[in-house]
Amino acid sequence: MTFKLASIVPVWLLALVGSVLVALLSPGDDYLTWLPIVMAGTTLATFCIQLFVFTKHGLVTRMMASLGGSFIIVAVATGVLALLSA
Repeated sequence: MTFKLASIVPVWLLALVGSVLVALLSPGDDYLTWLPIVMAGTTLATFCIQLFVFTKHGLVTRMMASLGGSFIIVAVATGVLALLSA
């Protein structure tokens, strides 16, 4: 696995696992409080992972891919939870 994928996929998995946990554990409309916290956690995880990548070439691209993918995952989870709670 290249450094590019190894630094992007864990953030996506964190967003997916966090969104599923929020869906399962948050009562009522509290998911609107917890999903932004999941997104903040993926942002911090992105920065931490990128600190450990040896090559700095493509840093912006890797960060955009990590945060963009996690944003899409959290946005889809928000939409699904909004439809289910309506």
